[in-house]
Parts: sequence; structure tokens; C-alpha cells
Amino acid sequence: MMRHGFVLLTFCAALMSCAAAPAQERRPIAWDGLGQNPNRPPVTKRRAANPAPAQENPNQERERVLGTLRPYSEAWWAVHDEIEAENDRQLGTKLVICPRCVQSPSPGEDVTGSVR
Repeated sequence: MMRHGFVLLTFCAALMSCAAAPAQERRPIAWDGLGQNPNRPPVTKRRAANPAPAQENPNQERERVLGTLRPYSEAWWAVHDEIEAENDRQLGTKLVICPRCVQSPSPGEDVTGSVR
């Protein structure tokens, strides 16, 4: 039993010495394309000299007015629609769809989605 323990200990020590590389030596690592590339140097964050002021929520005033109106009245719906339009506009500026991902239908192709 003692002999097996000594062999196991020697084998583990040999593996540890092979796995540990010198600190000054940096070899490229195989990268699978997911996440950050480990071969690139770390990016340091830089602070802007004059940071831009925080953008106000354009719907803040509309939401305040919406709270004062009678729910589901014509004026309430008008303000509600303005808020929704602004939210859609903001989402449209953030949402980016690859042109290859959107397939435009051919002029003669049936686009109704029917089975035939």
C-alpha cells in the first residue's frame, strides 16, 4: 500500500510540474470564439474628462400628466399613445437586426402563411 501511495505521489508531482508554466512565459490559448478572447490584452476602462450629462427620460413629464388625467379618457389615450410611441422609438434605436437575418419575400411568393 505504501508503494502505491509513493507512486501516486510521484505521478501527481510530475503532473503539477508539467502544468505550471513560468510566469514570464505567455503562450497563446486556443479560443473557441465564445466570450472574450483570452489572447487579447485586458482592456482598461478610461474615464471621460467631461462626462456627458445623463439623458432625461422624455416620457417622465408625459407620465406625470397621465397620472392626473381620468383613466381611459380620450386625453388619457392620447398621452398614453405618445408614451408608447416614444418607447417604440427608443427600442428601435437600440435594436439592430442583421440584414442577412431578415429575408424579404419574393414578389411572386405567397406571404399569407397558409399551408397551400
